[in-house]
Amino acid sequence: MSHEKFHYKTLEELLEKCRELGISLPFAYDTSILATPLEISNIKLQNRLGIAPMEGADSTEDGRPSEYTEARYVREAEGGAGLIWYEAISIVEEGRSSKTQLLITEDNVDSFKRLNERVKEAGIRKNGFEPYLIMQSNHSGRYSNPDNKPAPLIAQRNKWLETFRAADDSCIVSDDYLKYIEEMTGKSALLAKEAGFDAVDIKSCHGYLFQEVASAYERKGEYGGSYENRTRLLKNSIKAAKAYESPSFSVVSRIGIYDGYPAYSRGFGQAEDGAMDLSEPKRLVKELHDELGLTFVDITMGNPYATTHIVRPFDMGKYVPDEHPLIGVARMIQGVKEIKESVPDMAVYASAPTYLRQYSDLYAAGAVAGNYADGFLFGRMAFADPDFPNEIIKEGRINPKRVCLTCGKCGDLIRAHKPTGCVIRYPETFLPFYREFMVEKKDLPENFRG
Repeated sequence: MSHEKFHYKTLEELLEKCRELGISLPFAYDTSILATPLEISNIKLQNRLGIAPMEGADSTEDGRPSEYTEARYVREAEGGAGLIWYEAISIVEEGRSSKTQLLITEDNVDSFKRLNERVKEAGIRKNGFEPYLIMQSNHSGRYSNPDNKPAPLIAQRNKWLETFRAADDSCIVSDDYLKYIEEMTGKSALLAKEAGFDAVDIKSCHGYLFQEVASAYERKGEYGGSYENRTRLLKNSIKAAKAYESPSFSVVSRIGIYDGYPAYSRGFGQAEDGAMDLSEPKRLVKELHDELGLTFVDITMGNPYATTHIVRPFDMGKYVPDEHPLIGVARMIQGVKEIKESVPDMAVYASAPTYLRQYSDLYAAGAVAGNYADGFLFGRMAFADPDFPNEIIKEGRINPKRVCLTCGKCGDLIRAHKPTGCVIRYPETFLPFYREFMVEKKDLPENFRG
């Protein structure tokens, strides 16, 4: 199929297209439910709208937040979201996605503390409350580029993924290294707490190290093969982080429940024939809740390097998926609903509403009202329109003239290791970086994809 542009002038036209495709999406005509607070355990959120973790590629070389980082998060706090889920922050130097990915260490934790103080002050000043701040701890694994050059650290060989990022046997990490990462994850939780975050996310999604271990079906040793072994890294890391929990600091997780790889390179949440199979993801989330005491998760899917359309449905991407973008939206929300039904007492947030543009608020409201999810994280939309939460809460609807167009240019900037934001809505800041990217593009490796 070819790219089909988003051209729905009314919600009724969009619903008709859904019927044509044989899918169902939840919509509401009233967004007021998104303004309601959420309280579960010691987590208290002012509304059901959150900012998804989107890398800004704008740190200093030693991993500290820069003026671009601060400006972005201050604007998001002013925008009125109840929750800001910070971008991936590396917990070790070798696991950074680039020289411009944030890295938290004992030496720079004070810079994160100052950033969080300013972000919370901005929320109080503009909206009368502090947004709930979550630090996403991360190891990029296969996609590590600490010197802006590929230096993959992988769980096992994967023929299909190696068409996007070359790797060989020397890149496979040892069990001892994974045990070290468990320790460093615990340390990152302590640093997050010292930096003034309200929670730390032990991230397992989007093809990075933790997610790749979850699908290491062929790996030998303590971290591969059986379900128990493949979930060991995540569970042990959560246990290490929970040592630092307190009434004012929580451990949460962003979980990828379906990778969407071909059968011969089977990912997590897939049967042997490659079809989506959520039995293991549902088991995992339930165990995280019942056995480890986790009270909050965000659910996502896909791999932004290899199955971009699954995590970020688009109509202007670099390749044409073999499915309509609305099918991807439906897959995501139905998967989230299955997880929510399996852990009804857990706070479950959904991801990836941005493709629906001016109808994304009605979609989020319909999903929360229908108990598909307890709230929504918006990623690309926050780059384009950081004020979207206040537009929805105060005006009842998102501003259709400021929505994300899913053009993918922010993804280009991230991959090019340049300060990242919306090139369309904020050209004065980000168009110069995009022009640099276009000039340099001829020298990028063939496997550069976003």
